[in-house]
Formats: sequence, structure tokens, C-alpha cells
Amino acid sequence: MSKVSQQQAAQELLARKMARADLEEFVRYTMPQYEAGPHHSMVIEAVARAASKDDQRLIITIPPRHGKSEIVSVRLPAWYIGKWPTRQIICATYQDDFAADFGRMVRGCVQSDEFKRLFPTVKLAADSKAADRWSTGLGGAYKAAGVGGSLTGRGAHLAVIDDPLKGRAEADSKLERDRVWNWYRSVLYTRLMPGASIILLQTRWHDDDLAGRLLLEQDNGGDKWELIDLAALAYPDDPLGREEGEALWPAWYPKETLEQIRRTVGPREWSALYQQKPMEEEGAYFKHGWFPRYDPMDAIQKFKAERAMDSLSDRGQRRSTHFAVYGASDFAVTADAGDYTVHLIIGVDPEDQIYILDVWRERTDPDVWIDVMADLINKWKPLQWGLAKGQIQRSVGPFMKKRLAERKAYCRVEEYSETHDKTIRARSIQARASMGKVLLPESAPWLDAFLYELTRFPAGKNDDQIDALSMFGMMMDDIQPGKSLTPLEESVLEMEPTTFGESIKLHRRIKRNGGSRESIVVAPNSINWDKLAQEGKL
Repeated sequence: MSKVSQQQAAQELLARKMARADLEEFVRYTMPQYEAGPHHSMVIEAVARAASKDDQRLIITIPPRHGKSEIVSVRLPAWYIGKWPTRQIICATYQDDFAADFGRMVRGCVQSDEFKRLFPTVKLAADSKAADRWSTGLGGAYKAAGVGGSLTGRGAHLAVIDDPLKGRAEADSKLERDRVWNWYRSVLYTRLMPGASIILLQTRWHDDDLAGRLLLEQDNGGDKWELIDLAALAYPDDPLGREEGEALWPAWYPKETLEQIRRTVGPREWSALYQQKPMEEEGAYFKHGWFPRYDPMDAIQKFKAERAMDSLSDRGQRRSTHFAVYGASDFAVTADAGDYTVHLIIGVDPEDQIYILDVWRERTDPDVWIDVMADLINKWKPLQWGLAKGQIQRSVGPFMKKRLAERKAYCRVEEYSETHDKTIRARSIQARASMGKVLLPESAPWLDAFLYELTRFPAGKNDDQIDALSMFGMMMDDIQPGKSLTPLEESVLEMEPTTFGESIKLHRRIKRNGGSRESIVVAPNSINWDKLAQEGKL
């Protein structure tokens, strides 16, 4: 046996002392191979705080396969039993067998050599044979249960609930959601000891899941909950301080992997399971199924074709466009007032279908969102931009006009009066959407938040994107659809004049059509059109 140096012995004693006092150090000591990310440290700190104090209520929502259960359903109960071996703990999950598996892992941790070195006086009672129910020799107890199961005769100084719903079928069943809710209220809650704390750890499935109901009850006088909301790809104001769109655990799930998951699982599952923003299959005002999808690359190609047609027009050639592009904004008064400033870009095709091409949404100051507006104008070249008349526009209007000119972002800007409430202003867009005439991209960084807000309107917390979208309803009298594309080769071969008489006839037809035609026309260079016009021959 190799000798342990005095320094190694001191390090071991320090490690044990830290592991007894701190849950994160306990995880490292009992599970050296555990790969921790920044979000694990936040989760560990929060659950340790909730377990160590009286009357705590904590909800943590987190994507699947991000290391939540190992911390909260295995290491936390073992550490808790070691520190307070006379207390009782209940751990629940959606199924009895799964709960028993957790119980078996917790018991294994308590029986490990690492645990015994940390808490040498804490041992299992001689009759502790079952994986889902066992006791310490000092009177403490552990109980694992499936949600819906009996807890008669058991109490809890700490109650941990890990994923109370199994999957989509259960989440979409009101009967199942009610079953979970009734079990929480009439079974688990009645087993709490004085000063007991509750930790709910789950992936979101539905607005009306257990986390959703508890947060709703909080607003109506129920228990006050601390909420830690961890999205796979960060939203603004991320609790970890991540940049928007940054991955939660890039070592295991980099952004590229998450984007592939997003494409595979679809928008509803992605928004709920990974972004913790469950969306209804059917909203009250806008329904999820109303919005057909388009290929963003196909839309970009059509937009590029339009820009190419503009350049041909500059050389004396004309060709019709596919998208007619328009922009609109909804402004927030200040960056810290809770509302967002939203810029929205649409394209209208020849069939009068509206393509949502781009959305920008941020809480920020006017100097920032005016520059973003300039960026969007220069990128998309909209025919018109709609704004609401009001105090905000009057206050920033002169600065906005000056800054857009400095940025050479030229666009016709029109103001519209908001004479009705939000639901009435949204009626025009609602009608088009219900007919399948408003299209969304198959994927986009802004898509989840956009759909989330749509399907919660008008009862949702935010409606800034709806306000911007409704602006296009007020602009309808000014919005014209795009025109169908005509192949370049056919246009030139069919329409290029070959005689002076054909050139005269062609020019007269173009003039009658307001200077527009569905084909590209290349007129003979030898014809002096200005001279013919002066002579009254055109």
C-alpha cells in the first residue's frame, strides 16, 4: 500500500469538509466523472439553498438530457440525508418504476465509500431493503413515489418532483393534467412537515402542466415560487447571462446540434421541451395550424431575383417582380419598461399571400432600434414602412428621419392612427391567417417567440409582435401584391422589336401600361425616343 503524504491527507480532509458543506463539492466528490456546465452550478446552488431553508418553493425548467435528474433526484437527496439524517424526504416522478430507480441510485450513493467517508455516522436501517422506501438508523426516511401514488404514513421536510408528466399524450390530456394537479394538492401537499420546502424540476410540456398551474395559482394568492427558466438557446435576459441564441450546454449540445433537433422535433415540441415556452395547438385568436410554412432559401432566391430585376430596369430593361416588400414597427417607450420594440418585414406575392420574412424584437433604446431599422431597410428595400401615430413617434421622429438619411436608408414612411383596441386592429391579419394566406419560414431564430406570442394573443403577457403585424392590416389599402415572373430568355426572344414599326407599337403599349410590362424589352439603340416624343409621334 502506497503511503499518503501529509499534503495529500490535508487535501483529502479539505475536500471532505467542502463536500459536507456544499452540494456542488459533494457532487464532485461522489461522482468525479460528472461533466458540469455553467447551468449545473446555477441549479445546484438553487436546490441546495431551497433544501437548506424553511418554506422554500423552487421551480426549475430545463431541456431534456441536460443533467438535471442526476443532480436533483440522486445527489441532492443523498447529500440532504447526510446533512440531516433525522429528516424525511419524498421524491416523485411520473411513474412508480422510474421513481424506484431513483430510489435505488440514492441508496447506492448513501452506501458508497465516498459517502461513508463524508458522513460516517449515517447508515441505513437494518430493515431498509426496498429501493423506493428506506430509513436511516437515526430516524430519517426516504420515499420514492410515482405521481398519483399513495404517500399515506409518510411525511416530508423536503419534497422533490422530477418531471411529473411522462410525455405529449399525457400533457395534452386534461384528465391527466387534472390527475397530477389533484395528486399534488391532496396527496403530496398534505404530507409536508412544518417548514417543508418543495422543489419542482421539469421540462415544460403544456401551459397547463404542473409548473404552469403553480405559477397561475401564485398570481391568485397561492404559494410564491422562485422560477429558474433555462432555455436550450438563450432568450434576452437569460438568467445565466448568455448572449441571445447561445447554447445552454455547448460541450454536449452545441448550437448546431440544437438547430438539428429543432428541425427534427418541430416548432411545438422545440418551443415547449427545449425553450420552456409551451405553445397551444390551438390559440384563442390565432391558431397554430393556420400558418403554412415556406422554405427560407426559396424566399431569399425570389427576393434576389427581384433585386436583379431592379438592376435590369436601371439599364432600360423591365421585368416584373415576385415579392412586394413592406416593413412595419411597434415602438417601446424605453428599454426598461418591459415592452419590446419590434420591426417586421413581409413580402406579398402575386397570389396576395403574406410571407413573414424577418422579425427583430428587443428591449433597447431608440438609437439602437433606429439603426436596426436602417439595416433592415437597406437589406430588404421595402416599398413602404408603417408606423403608429402617437407620442413615441413624435418624440423620436426627427432623430429617426435624420439618422435614416445619414445611413442612406431611403423608404416611404407612413403613419397610421390606432383608433381601435388591439383585437380589432388584428382582425384583418386574423382573417388572412385563417385562410392560410400568412406564411412562416420553416425555421428562423425569431420563429419560436413569434409563434408563442401569436398563440397566446390577446391574453398573453406580450403582444408587441402582434401590434407590428396588425400594422400591415392598417396598411392594406397601400399594399400591392408582387407580380409573376417571366423567364428572361422567352421575354427577349418574344418581345425584342425587329423593325421600326414594331418598336413604335411596343413603346406605345408600355406607355399605356404605366411603364410596366411582364417581359424584359431591349429596344434598338438607334431609336431616339426623346426626339420622337418631342415630335408628338409617341
